[in-house]
Amino acid sequence: MSFGIYIAGFAILIGGLIYGAIIMHVAAHWIAVGAIVLLGIAVMKGVHSTRGKDLQK
Repeated sequence: MSFGIYIAGFAILIGGLIYGAIIMHVAAHWIAVGAIVLLGIAVMKGVHSTRGKDLQK
């Protein structure tokens, strides 16, 4: 799976969670904190899942 597709899927997930939080009247600063944390997790998991194996010398 490519990194771009992985991040796009995670962005859709984050968007849905943000929408749900807005409907539940969660404070905007907590929504922003949650989105930033989820974006960081997405990048870490995406890099881990899509990187090639390191070559050992």
